[in-house]
Amino acid sequence: MTTGTVLWTPPADVLETSRMGRFLTWLRAERGVDAADYAELWQWSVTDLEGFWRAVWDYFDVIAHAEPTATLPDATMPGARWFPGATLNYAEHVLRMPGLGDDDPVVIAYSQTREQVTLTARQLREQVRRVAAGLRRLGVGPGDRVAAYAPNIPETYVLMLATASLGAVFSSCAPEFGSRSVIDRWTQIEPKVLVAVDGYRYGDKAVDRREEVAAIRAALPSVEHLITIGYLNGGGDWDGLDGDEPLSFAPVPFDHPLYVLYSSGTTGLPKPIVHGHGGILLEHLKMLALHHDLGPGDRFFWFTTTGWMMWNFLASGPAVGAAIVLFDGHPGHPGLDATWRLAADAGVTYFGTSAPFLMACRKAGVVPPASAIRAVGSTGAPLPPEGFRWVYEVLGDTPQLQSLSGGTDVCTGFVGGTPLLPVVEGVISCRALGSRVEAYDPEGKPVIGELGELVITAPMPSMPVGFWNDPDGRRYFEAYFDVYPGVWRHGDWITIGEDGSCVITGRSDATLNRGGVRLGTAEFYSVVEGVAGVADSVVVHLDADGQDELLLFVVLAEGVELDDELRGRIRGELRAALSPRHVPDEIHQVRAVPRTLSAKKLEVPVKRILTGTPADRAAARGALANPESLTAFEELAASRQAERDPL
Repeated sequence: MTTGTVLWTPPADVLETSRMGRFLTWLRAERGVDAADYAELWQWSVTDLEGFWRAVWDYFDVIAHAEPTATLPDATMPGARWFPGATLNYAEHVLRMPGLGDDDPVVIAYSQTREQVTLTARQLREQVRRVAAGLRRLGVGPGDRVAAYAPNIPETYVLMLATASLGAVFSSCAPEFGSRSVIDRWTQIEPKVLVAVDGYRYGDKAVDRREEVAAIRAALPSVEHLITIGYLNGGGDWDGLDGDEPLSFAPVPFDHPLYVLYSSGTTGLPKPIVHGHGGILLEHLKMLALHHDLGPGDRFFWFTTTGWMMWNFLASGPAVGAAIVLFDGHPGHPGLDATWRLAADAGVTYFGTSAPFLMACRKAGVVPPASAIRAVGSTGAPLPPEGFRWVYEVLGDTPQLQSLSGGTDVCTGFVGGTPLLPVVEGVISCRALGSRVEAYDPEGKPVIGELGELVITAPMPSMPVGFWNDPDGRRYFEAYFDVYPGVWRHGDWITIGEDGSCVITGRSDATLNRGGVRLGTAEFYSVVEGVAGVADSVVVHLDADGQDELLLFVVLAEGVELDDELRGRIRGELRAALSPRHVPDEIHQVRAVPRTLSAKKLEVPVKRILTGTPADRAAARGALANPESLTAFEELAASRQAERDPL
């Protein structure tokens, strides 16, 4: 599997200097677990689930208000229950901030709407105390929902921690979401308190959101209190969310709801995914400290909005002693190097972003300034080999590049990197500790070295505690467990190598399958977008009703036209790199590829539009970054239909 070029190797003293190395040493001394390398450590972590997750609990000194009576009395999925009897609080662990002094900065927030804001550990605790007291005064208690229509700014972070400290349930939507998308999400959970910004700046453009806020409020009769943050225009009553009570933490059961995240909602109502205090805490302690090697002295940044799970992932940084860097604005304004400059200015040590952003920087010839970056995280889509190579060309050979994949459903990456393994171009280094990820063939048998359906065959603590308002668990079961009994089917294609490394090749529901050859779309895009003049692309395979058509849509660079010569070059590259079966039947030029707000390409909705589904039913426009991009596909569907039915 790992036949590509090795771009980074662990330092010789990695076992002494990395947190995962020190965890290995502790396991040997305290648990008698003697793993020689990462492969053995992973194998132990997914076979002795109770031993591994109890070790994480003890190693990170989880504060239990009541001790658990067991670790995992029943591992049956769905419905596995972790740490029964335990009570704890997620916010208490984040605000413990191990290794940080009261005056150390812990939140460093950049914005295109206002000046930079820095909060020390003491200031963060005080703001959470005040807001929690204010929420309590409004009658918020355990189980009540608090919703934030607000960007990636300190107020949203403080609100989430204050809500969690009370045992109430948090939910956020980024203010670029249209009111319809927000209402679709929050009518399901019926929030008691709504906190909203009046608007924001994106690049140099002011975006007023007061009308949207009014529409959201009007559609949510459950909202008893609207609190406004005067982020764009000043004013608002956020500062009135205050009180005198000391900071305290409601002890809640391990699986008590912490926050509700949502599936992208590109088709149908977004799934309201409920995550619990304990599962998120343990998963994020493991991932941030052991896999990302974050701790005191680190500054952790991930470009994200409050509508993507990476915001929730970033939010846990202080629980392992890392400061977090927030950014609200256009990552490519005034140029694609803006985020890299911010990272240099903020002293970011771990720079997290998306694969599409790295590829855009490569295409634009961005040269990041010198910085303290020692690790780069990439997610949101598979990163092709040339993306790996670019990172090392521009940042040198010091940083570890961690390509990871997971999902909102588990609020983490279940495949990613580790300080103990080398970085090989185009390859995800490993399956994460405690994540029994396998590839299944069409018969439901595990395969190695072959493309298969990505499944998780043992429970993880951060699997959802359920979906909101799904009392019999039917929606939850149908989402993950109705294909392979007792096994979580994730919906991606994965190839797992003999050495445990992985390659993910796109969504299994967007697969290209011609002449019996299955191919994930990621490989396709890597070839097409490597052709000079092609800026972006989306491919769909129409295979219903006897059709067998492969349609490619390309976005071209400024001044480039789609002519026969360019079509020929694209077809030639695909034939040479993949197979003759993957040469498209038609190539069309479009102005933009439809993407979600977290930059994922929408292959399935495009396919549905082209097979006759009205655009408004094929995709929820409010969940798209560029809803106008659907028009071209509607027009093509109409013209194709007219050709078939000329009368």
